[in-house]
Amino acid sequence: MNLSIATIVIIAANVLASVKGFNDFSFFEKYKFNIGAIRRGEHIRSITSGFLHVDVAHLLFNMITLYFFAPIVVQYFGDPKFLVIYFVSLLAGSLLSMAFHKDEYHYSAVGASGAVTGILYAAILLQPSMRLAFFFIPIPIPAYIFGIGYLLYSIYGMKARIGNIGHTAHFGGAIGGYVMTLLFMPSLFVTETLMVVLLAIPIVILFILEKTGKI
Repeated sequence: MNLSIATIVIIAANVLASVKGFNDFSFFEKYKFNIGAIRRGEHIRSITSGFLHVDVAHLLFNMITLYFFAPIVVQYFGDPKFLVIYFVSLLAGSLLSMAFHKDEYHYSAVGASGAVTGILYAAILLQPSMRLAFFFIPIPIPAYIFGIGYLLYSIYGMKARIGNIGHTAHFGGAIGGYVMTLLFMPSLFVTETLMVVLLAIPIVILFILEKTGKI
């Protein structure tokens, strides 16, 4: 698989920053996402935290996901718009995390998951009929079913506080990828109307739950 320059640069930046963080605790602490620090004005953490990871497995999972789905987005939009989707998704993940955890001063997070989920959701919207296979699911499933199921699980994870996982950042990233893809290719409203509606369902559910105080 041929990777674009932008994809290689993003992966390299994640690897270099993460390895630095693995070996330099003060560097990791200075640039991770932390509600208290951001509320004190350290807004750069909303971006830098997206290039840090807790361990090699965390880094590998995100970069492998990016490796497979970034080429689809680059194929449709080219490197510049791919980078816009990536960074908007990263920021959207941080902003949603900030909104949902604003009163939890010690809440911290790291990882490219928000940005990568945005790229994943963009790829699904662009090619909803592609089929995805996972080692724990023996039969390949349509990408749009995975996308919807993943976000519904993220809502459950946000509500139940499952594991040490930034479910909110994942969801925010997906929203970023979804919105930017439609802005860059509004023809999808016509050519993939059903998919646009179906993929929006989890987003609508989240905001209904938030407005009614159920999450």
